Amino acid sequence: MRFDSHARALYATDASIYEVEPIGVVLPRTSDDVSATLELARSEGIPVLPRGGGTSQCGQAIGHAIVIDTSRYLNRVLAVDPAARTATAEPGVVLDHLNDLLSPAGLMFPVDVATANRATIGGMAGNNSGGARSIRYGIMADNVAEIEAELADGSAVRFGADRALSGSRRTLARSILDLVTGYRSDLEARVPKVLRHVAGYNLHRLLDPSASMAELLVGSEGTLAYFRSITLELAETPRFRVLGVCRFTGLVPAMAAVQHIVTLDPHAVELVDEHVLRLARSNEAFRPTVEQFMSGAPGAVLLVEFAGDDPVALSRRLERLEELVRDLDPRASTSGAPDPGDQARIWALRKASLSIAMSMKGDRKPVSFIEDCAVPLSRLAEYATALEEIFERHDTSSIWYAHASVGCLHVRPALSMKDPADVRRMRSIAEEVHEVVRRLGGSHSGEHGDGILRSEFIRTNLGPDLAEAFRRLKAVFDPAGLMNPGRIVDPPDMDDRNLFRFKPDYRPKALPTVLDWGAWGGFSGAVEMCNNNGACRKDRSGVMCPSFRATRDEADTTRGRANVLRRALDGGFGPHGELAPEVQAALDLCIGCKACKTECPTGVDMARMKAEVAHRRVEAQGATPRQVILGHLPSAARLASRFPGLANLPARVPAARRWGESLLGIGSGRPLPTWHRAPFRDRELPRWNGPSHATG
Repeated sequence: MRFDSHARALYATDASIYEVEPIGVVLPRTSDDVSATLELARSEGIPVLPRGGGTSQCGQAIGHAIVIDTSRYLNRVLAVDPAARTATAEPGVVLDHLNDLLSPAGLMFPVDVATANRATIGGMAGNNSGGARSIRYGIMADNVAEIEAELADGSAVRFGADRALSGSRRTLARSILDLVTGYRSDLEARVPKVLRHVAGYNLHRLLDPSASMAELLVGSEGTLAYFRSITLELAETPRFRVLGVCRFTGLVPAMAAVQHIVTLDPHAVELVDEHVLRLARSNEAFRPTVEQFMSGAPGAVLLVEFAGDDPVALSRRLERLEELVRDLDPRASTSGAPDPGDQARIWALRKASLSIAMSMKGDRKPVSFIEDCAVPLSRLAEYATALEEIFERHDTSSIWYAHASVGCLHVRPALSMKDPADVRRMRSIAEEVHEVVRRLGGSHSGEHGDGILRSEFIRTNLGPDLAEAFRRLKAVFDPAGLMNPGRIVDPPDMDDRNLFRFKPDYRPKALPTVLDWGAWGGFSGAVEMCNNNGACRKDRSGVMCPSFRATRDEADTTRGRANVLRRALDGGFGPHGELAPEVQAALDLCIGCKACKTECPTGVDMARMKAEVAHRRVEAQGATPRQVILGHLPSAARLASRFPGLANLPARVPAARRWGESLLGIGSGRPLPTWHRAPFRDRELPRWNGPSHATG
């Protein structure tokens, strides 16, 4: 358990616009540790909040509560049954880790969220996540077979196919089903009939007699129960995939084409707009992909995937796609990407769309608040046109990317959450967009859940009766209101600036600097580039972030360091917060590799920030013996090479090695390189004249 200011700063944010400092943080090693935490919380009347990778975009994973971080230790896959095509996992299992384990059996968990390399199964279940291929496989509620849950009163209940539950929990089952019966007419009339709808609780799914009780808990955002384990339904991995890249002159023609493209039975149809492409072109990690597959400055691109076991049939479907797009819009063009490596690079760009969009410099950035409304496919173009008119009326631009195949559009107007006028615009835009969504028969929440951001709109969009049904359901599960309070039921206002990351009194310190931070508008602007997307928590590709990969500690992620730096600049650690022990601890294990500069979609350069802060600390406090000795190592090397026998002596004397550990922080058990009388010299290296080119 951690209650220090450093830990509370680390867990005060997720990938949303909000910041709420927790009471403390628990890193349980076993489910029994969680039970003990819940028991303590009950006895003291303290709220609790289960958390996975902290990538939620609506503020579900933050709150004034004891945060239970399941990602560090509760990450075991408990069982895999290939015959039944099921897997049971603890809540902290990362999706990519699970699929790596399933791959040899030709199986996968098919809900493929963009954050698969750091999103946890528990977080996905709590959020009712979707993903690019939901037109084929559905969302989390369609793919969770069973949840072993611990309720607020400490009882363990298995939610699955048995709708009567078991034992003493039959009373709970009756209360749930009575709510479904009592509100049947409202559920049938008010819940939108679209492919994506995740607002509120899933009472409407229990109208289907074949639905399991687990479906009710999916999407509950930690407000009803803690998930001890989740049993998932698996799918066979297709042997082959092909990808069509359809380039359109504008957003509306692309949207109009989607309802026709889905008749070809694709596995995915994804949208990327011109603004994301422009920002991606300026990112060295994505520039080659844009130039190869999305050249010609298209106004919008649709990525259409087909999958199966017959490569010839897939090639024919790709040809049919090209013909269809050409018939729909003669100005559009399509190219195929049958190579798996090319597909991986294209999908990496699409999955990074959100974070790429946030790489926009300056205070105005694309803000998540209407980003996953879902409308019927036949109304997509009409919806896009209406939104563009709203944005123009409010003097802002927007970026678009989408799960177009299911009508779920991620639309982000560019606003500054530091500007009171833009905060007012945010509410006005949200209310106007929701009115359009209702008129078109859509859902105001199609993927990313409710959290702080959208819970208050449940009453407006689903009606007061269903809002009351959700309140009553919450009371059945959690009468004391200790499970992630203020989410879905009894929420705060979404534009309460006291809950924002940039609060009304946010005034970051103008740090005297020696490096040029002008491109970011100052050092604080560079720190604020971190939007907490959590890409620095990945561990199966690239190298970011090596210290987190070693420790598995949120403190050692790039975003953890950025959060601590931002808190320091805002006075959270005193008037000279950049010199505080919390900042030194946060930056200590950053090895300056600059992997974040290349691999972070927003280009956060923590190595550069560490250098600036280290310079500031040395100016204020002087250099440590370690810094002095290691800083003069190049000069000392010349002398050591002249007397290598003497220079190598400390490495062979145990007392000297222990002295080196205490003074220099070099582990006494670590073998050291030896000094040599004939060192390498720059002039001895062959001259490099650039890459050679083979001639034919």
